[in-house]
Amino acid sequence: MKKGNVYRIYPDKEQRTLLEQHFGAVRFVYNRSLFIKNLMYKKFGTSLTEVDLNNNMTNLKEHFQWLNDINSQSLQQANRNLLTGFKNFFEGNGSYPTRKNKKSNHFSFQVPQNYQINRTTSQIYLPKIGWMKIVIHRDFLSKEFIGNNLVTKEINGDIILDQKLNKEFKVLKTLTVSRTSAGRYHVSILIEDHELYPEPESFTEETTVGIDVGIKSFATLSTGEVIENPKFLKRSLKKLVKLQRNVSRKQKGSKNRKKAVARLAKHHQLIANQRNDFQHKVSAMIIRENQALAIEDLNVKGMIKNHCLAQSISDVGWSGFINKLTYKAEWFGKTILKIGRFDASSKLCNVCGYKFKELTLDIREWECPSCKTLHDRDKNASINIKKIALNNLNTAGTAERAYGLTERSQKNEVGSLPF
Repeated sequence: MKKGNVYRIYPDKEQRTLLEQHFGAVRFVYNRSLFIKNLMYKKFGTSLTEVDLNNNMTNLKEHFQWLNDINSQSLQQANRNLLTGFKNFFEGNGSYPTRKNKKSNHFSFQVPQNYQINRTTSQIYLPKIGWMKIVIHRDFLSKEFIGNNLVTKEINGDIILDQKLNKEFKVLKTLTVSRTSAGRYHVSILIEDHELYPEPESFTEETTVGIDVGIKSFATLSTGEVIENPKFLKRSLKKLVKLQRNVSRKQKGSKNRKKAVARLAKHHQLIANQRNDFQHKVSAMIIRENQALAIEDLNVKGMIKNHCLAQSISDVGWSGFINKLTYKAEWFGKTILKIGRFDASSKLCNVCGYKFKELTLDIREWECPSCKTLHDRDKNASINIKKIALNNLNTAGTAERAYGLTERSQKNEVGSLPF
């Protein structure tokens, strides 16, 4: 199975400059290849392949000499990512590829091979950049696995794991270097340990739990357990407003403004880390305690268009939570059952089946006019989600296994924090 592990790296001043050059060069090649591909199809109806785009790299390097200072494999990977974007678009899994903007782009580039890790001194080597400190807070592979399946080399007493020496084993996959808005650098190492995913565990109605995610409560389970919403963003709004005000008061282009922007970005990074850590802990707890999970297929992109709820929905992070549940279910052989986004859950009485059409968002409790049962809105919804999912499974076999994750969904989520 494939797993990604994210570690923080500490480049020196010169290496930071090289990393920024790589970020910019990869973005430049991506945008140029996108322009050329669109132009050739528009003018001549020709669809360029990855080989065509890579061959054009020679011409680009002749006109832009600074591209010769960049790792060529990282530049070729940019072309591969572009074609993957087109493939996802034509398969209906994404939007049409657009230009990457320096201001809004997630700064990253990939190193497919030829990187090294010094396990003795906790350093990592990247082509064209050199050795730098890395904090390996947890092993991406066990010592036994490395000793039995991989080749290491020893230099001056240091044990070094070289990706090039282990290419034939296909264990050490692509390495991704990224920078956050707060100026922190990370590497994500994709590992393929060639272990099979566990067989799905059998489940019954008793070992299945329905999950209703919300804003007031983070999640309500069909067992009656309520997980409160920590509201990390809302709790930090006053401080964010103060930091943003400090930024606006500083003169544009000044060093003090850059410092104020860095402080603001650092606090946004803290909020994101808090939310991510919380979701990892909750998803791990739910996965460990149940064999099957029933959830709704939510249209989060559509929901955040409501400006009254957009901030609260973004703060709770439903999409990230569902992604974590999905790939952890795959790791441990659990089952994900999804119901349609238009299936009635909150408005349906879980006792008699009466549909209360007048139910609005501000009503948290309601009494069924038919059977007189008093319902908590969220608990009732979670019970209905479980019932609908199991009914779909029994009648039409519409269970969605937590298998077949795309690289796109795994890229930022898998193993990004301790399980």
